[in-house]
Amino acid sequence: MSDQRTENTVRSSVVVDTDTGIDDALALFWLAGRPDVRIAAVTAVFGNCTVEDATRNIGAVLALAGLPDVPVAVGAPGPVDGRAPHFADYVHGADGLGDLGGARPQVAVERRTAAEQLVHLANSAPGEHDLLVLGPMTNVAVALELDPDLLLKFRRTAVMGGSGPFPPLGVAQIVDANVANDPVAARAVFAAPRTELVMAGVNVGAGVIVDEEAVRRLHDSPTEVGRFSAALLESYMDFYQQVWGRRVSPAWDGLAAGLLVEPRWTTRWEDGPVGLVPDGPRWRAHLLRTAEGGPVPFEPAARPGMPAPDTRVALEVDVQAFLDDFLGVLAGDGR
Repeated sequence: MSDQRTENTVRSSVVVDTDTGIDDALALFWLAGRPDVRIAAVTAVFGNCTVEDATRNIGAVLALAGLPDVPVAVGAPGPVDGRAPHFADYVHGADGLGDLGGARPQVAVERRTAAEQLVHLANSAPGEHDLLVLGPMTNVAVALELDPDLLLKFRRTAVMGGSGPFPPLGVAQIVDANVANDPVAARAVFAAPRTELVMAGVNVGAGVIVDEEAVRRLHDSPTEVGRFSAALLESYMDFYQQVWGRRVSPAWDGLAAGLLVEPRWTTRWEDGPVGLVPDGPRWRAHLLRTAEGGPVPFEPAARPGMPAPDTRVALEVDVQAFLDDFLGVLAGDGR
């Protein structure tokens, strides 16, 4: 990808906080391929892999995307409460990028921690950047301890996490790993004051599927990014074929990036407080509404004595419009 952006063409300057696994890498490639988006900085967090692997993966992805000079900062190696981190090597491979064996050289990183970098970027240019959170929300929670008004200084924030409203009776949902990996951090983020916080949860992400035909298209791409994206997806599908019996996968982080950059792709949403509720040994972040729209008897995540502000929770998305753009950019079609 060649970077031909100018100040006049950029609509969104995005700071990406990521636990760089397979779908994170695809989201970064998509952002890098959009001529109206600038990746201002990337911060690494544990989640799909160790924070060290996540950092190296950021460097590898940015280099392949033609953006080797984007600042990278290293963040949290585990949850804010000190629990042992959980890594999804059975989904993303031990290295986070499907164990494909490609070069992942060490990347130069900022002297600031990820949390310090988020605070610095927000305060040095209030209202200029959007924040995209693709992993556990640990870095953002730590940054909120440094600056409780952090999210008021980003133009918009979108998180890949949460589960939308409570599901219909008898319906189970896919695990929301980003909330489950650090529910304490998620609670802090959903309780924080903000300009706008968009939840791209598993309730919508599970239905946005990259299928077999899409992967064939990427294999045939004239670009190295497209062909590498196909190889990543083949590894991802090794896991998801055990879920659906087909070699497909949800777009997850790519969708969150899409809903941040193109709000029109969210065709139905509800604004309301989000609460953290237990789901067996894990936790979920739910809009405090039933599937039918009624209230639920849970207190929302909140700062002491103050109600949680509304989160914009995606309920339906324009799947075809997103996938057409997402796959077109990854494949190098006309951009």
